[in-house]
Amino acid sequence: MAEIEIGLGKSGRRAYGFDDIAIVPSRRTRDPEDVDIRWEIDAFTFEMPLMASAMDGVVSPATAVEIGRLGGVGVLNLEGLWTRYEDPEPIFDEIAQLPTDKATLRMQELYAEPVKMELVTQRIREIKAAGVVSCASVTPQRTAAFSQAILDAELDLLVIQGTVVTAEHVSKTVEPLNLKQFVREFPTPIIVGGCASYEAALHLMRTGAAGILVGVGPGHACTSRGVLGIGVPQATAIADARAARMRHLDETGVYVHVIADGGMATGGDIAKAIVCGADAVMVGSPLAAAHEAPGQGYHWGMATFHPTLPRGARVKTTQRGSLEEILVGPARENDGKLNLMGALRTSMATCGYQSLKEFQKAEVMVAPALQTEGKSLQRAQGIGMG
Repeated sequence: MAEIEIGLGKSGRRAYGFDDIAIVPSRRTRDPEDVDIRWEIDAFTFEMPLMASAMDGVVSPATAVEIGRLGGVGVLNLEGLWTRYEDPEPIFDEIAQLPTDKATLRMQELYAEPVKMELVTQRIREIKAAGVVSCASVTPQRTAAFSQAILDAELDLLVIQGTVVTAEHVSKTVEPLNLKQFVREFPTPIIVGGCASYEAALHLMRTGAAGILVGVGPGHACTSRGVLGIGVPQATAIADARAARMRHLDETGVYVHVIADGGMATGGDIAKAIVCGADAVMVGSPLAAAHEAPGQGYHWGMATFHPTLPRGARVKTTQRGSLEEILVGPARENDGKLNLMGALRTSMATCGYQSLKEFQKAEVMVAPALQTEGKSLQRAQGIGMG
């Protein structure tokens, strides 16, 4: 791919986000009822290709159960409020009332409360007791320390997650997690991420992980791109990970799932993520708009409360409906933020594809006018795509 010269001796590729591309309809259409959006990873089958982000304002044990009942999987943050406090409800009430200029400092104080390993096990068991797949997230730095509590609770799926996770972390002060060794020896299937490049994705796949998270900084609450200056627009990042998946499959015969993490606000965004190569998506902000979400209309990322360099903001969203309405409808608004899975299904049907794997073959175009062409009245009135 041709590179653009930034200056003498420095060049770079052009990268694209979801708003830069469009899915091109094919010669065939299909009945939406005939479309299959099921997703299978390891021994688990989900009715929808959706993971709820491990954000305290989005996933509680109760919402994880409800998302599981609807056909997705909720990822509980094992380093969050649910494992630091026996009853975190008053903490969520306080966070929702904080003035903007005090939010980050106070949240750093609230998250200084130590994690309690007995709560790690308890929260996982609360999800499992409801009969849905249990999934939870830890950072690489704490994975080893949490492993026994996770095993004791018999977690179904583990996510090892950070702003950027690599298979070759180097440190002169602490012994880093041997990711490849841990993934291959731990009895629970593991998803790792995030990453945003071909090489990083390929190296994570070679650890033996069942899936990788793709996305560095695209989330609505994340400020890593501004604080650290790093990231790759999601459409390009996912496409590069897709290429890494094909190489890994050719080399090993093992298919590693690509999960697009962040940057999706509408059903159309989810559809584009799948077409770019994702097998499933991880979303947070759209689900924070649910009445059941513990954040009461607010959400924040896992690095928002970092003690010295927070990389996230407490973001307010409009509470739009129930988790069921947001995921599977019915939609009573026309902005694409309700019935996300219905939109995915209809997009696939309109383009003539029956399964997610087939939909990954759909044609895309670079389309900078996609969001604005013919929409001047909507933009002027602040409705629909405005």
